[in-house]
Amino acid sequence: MFAVIKTGGKQYKVETGKKIKVEKLELAEGAKMSFDEVLLVADDKKVAIGQPLVASAKVEATVLSHGKAKKVQLIKYKAKKRYSVKKGHRQLFTELEITKVVA
Repeated sequence: MFAVIKTGGKQYKVETGKKIKVEKLELAEGAKMSFDEVLLVADDKKVAIGQPLVASAKVEATVLSHGKAKKVQLIKYKAKKRYSVKKGHRQLFTELEITKVVA
């Protein structure tokens, strides 16, 4: 059984036991949480697609850790104008382990 959830403006395909990295959530490590914004729940035989959300569906997860992703570098350059800018960015994330998908 898998589900598609929405958090942080992005959508994630999740299954029980899977680990995912999402935008940083203000929760302590080891805390349990549930996602109510479930867009799709699918089993081997049955698929429930929400319009826009699946009613009474939840995904439960446990917070494993917080961290920063690898650095992404941005370079702007204009030829013959002596213009160049180099920037870097490291996005904060929260690593979650999916414990249960409730349809």
